[in-house]
Amino acid sequence: MTTADELRSAVRELHNLPAMPVIAHKLLALKLDTDEGERQMMLLIEQDPLISAKIIGLANSPLLGASRKVSTVKEAAILLGLTRVKSVATGIAIMSLVSKPIGRFDPQEFWLHNMAVAFAMLPVVRAMPFKLRPADDLIFLTGMLHDIGFLALAHLNSQLSDDLLTRMFIEPERPVTDIEDELMGISHAELGAEFAQHWGLPSEIVAVLRYHHTPDADGAAEDLPLARIINVTEKLLSSTGLHEFVGHQVSDAEWEALGIDPDQANDIAMHAAEQADQAMQFAASF
Repeated sequence: MTTADELRSAVRELHNLPAMPVIAHKLLALKLDTDEGERQMMLLIEQDPLISAKIIGLANSPLLGASRKVSTVKEAAILLGLTRVKSVATGIAIMSLVSKPIGRFDPQEFWLHNMAVAFAMLPVVRAMPFKLRPADDLIFLTGMLHDIGFLALAHLNSQLSDDLLTRMFIEPERPVTDIEDELMGISHAELGAEFAQHWGLPSEIVAVLRYHHTPDADGAAEDLPLARIINVTEKLLSSTGLHEFVGHQVSDAEWEALGIDPDQANDIAMHAAEQADQAMQFAASF
């Protein structure tokens, strides 16, 4: 059995992998199109002091430019919107999975990167035609989870994780997918998708995790642009947290595939970098 086969098998059998936090599982199952669903979400969040504090902190952060001080989860929900609060709360709950390093895997760097990408995606999405934009509740959550395959690898095989992170550090201009193929025969994107599938996450999220480095692959759904949005966003940002090289050039064809005029590229890149910097400052408090 190859290393790739062993890792796939381990993910599917959940060897050494953490379970999804209960509160994240409950939040994902909630439907917000009823008053009862909204009430249940508020109760879940308010019962968790950490998530409540972070939701309120986000509502008051420069990321959103609130015009007044927010002091309750309900006020934060009014400012952020119910779907975004649900996604943010779910992401924060999942972040609690690991708080200490596993070998060279540093959860702080990992979450800084994911948080930066999650917020830097917003200027890209806003530049897209409205009819092409993905659902609000998926944008933040996929950004937060897109690299969760690195977390899965650290749990499954800490030595292999250390080897991968070392190679990424000493070969900073080499695409991470090339290093992974040479070292493991499987990418963190595929591991993350297997992990998400076992957790029972929506198929759209599983697909985004699988194809966020290969949005033009045959299996990537054309009507789900989130994989390409993440791919483009990571190219716009300098190294944030993880030393994950994905290239720095976004082609005109990539912009046009999202319905965006390439002439807007510089403005979008500037706003994405600003969002990422502010998101990392916010995430550093975690």
